[in-house]
Amino acid sequence: MQTKKLGWTDLNLSIIGVGTWAIGGGGWEYSWGPQDDRESISTIRHALEKKINWIDTAPVYGLGHSEEVVGQAIKGLRDKLIIATKCGRVWDKDGSISGCLKKESIRSEVEGSLGRLEIDVIDLYQIHWPDPDEDIEEAWSTIADLIKEGKVRYAGVSNFSAEQLKRVQPIHPVASLQPPYSMLERGIEEELLDYCSANNIGVIAYSPMQKGLLTGKFTRERVQNLPADDHRREDPHFEEPEFSANIELVKGLRSIAEKSGRTVAQLAIAWVLRRPEVTAAIVGARRPFQIEETVTAAESMLSREDITAIDMLLSKRQKALKLS
Repeated sequence: MQTKKLGWTDLNLSIIGVGTWAIGGGGWEYSWGPQDDRESISTIRHALEKKINWIDTAPVYGLGHSEEVVGQAIKGLRDKLIIATKCGRVWDKDGSISGCLKKESIRSEVEGSLGRLEIDVIDLYQIHWPDPDEDIEEAWSTIADLIKEGKVRYAGVSNFSAEQLKRVQPIHPVASLQPPYSMLERGIEEELLDYCSANNIGVIAYSPMQKGLLTGKFTRERVQNLPADDHRREDPHFEEPEFSANIELVKGLRSIAEKSGRTVAQLAIAWVLRRPEVTAAIVGARRPFQIEETVTAAESMLSREDITAIDMLLSKRQKALKLS
């Protein structure tokens, strides 16, 4: 498995990391439906066997449950991997989620994460969302203090704009940005990738397969049969008019993928990794067999011909949406 240095840090990440949003299980606002914890643990351990060396999680995934599962999975393996988690999303006794970036909350959250993960230090601690915007400096200053205290090694952000990055940089250098990036979500190409490259900030892309849409495994019937608490039921990418355009895109991607013996999912991951500014991609997995597909994606580079063909498909999709 190829590794890349994360920005200015001494962390060398495998270009694929394990995302643990879905293993938070069901019963919360942004759930992916029920999940078997034993299968989650097997999946994480299988990823480590395949030389994936980092895991991305967050307290809000399953309202603490994802971190607990990760903690169980990494017992006895801590020195072999890099742990990234987040802060800034909190929930009340009814499970209602909100943003909080106050000093006291961040300090409470880091202790909660350390306890659930059963570790002494977090390798990469990220502000999950810049919400509320006016408090990002307070949160960032608090994380800088946690680094001095030895509870955190490096600090990153997720879902920040270039302007928000510029606001926190003078307080403490940003190690990484975690933005959404896929064929369907390309906003970071406009400014963020250039800014991160110029400032030696690592980029960890999430949702390269767009929550499963770019795997080639979704049909209208499958969307209709998603669990009632699966948040994708209300995701615009899974609704019309986008869904039809996305299914047509996947048909074209399948044709490109098959020519080189890939799956659509592998093509989608390789497309994200084609950008030199991207350090690594977070790929969610719920079952061990999915890791096999992920690892293979990390080993395959796209040709210029592939990239040109994909660009044509994406242009066709955009035109279809404008006409709908």
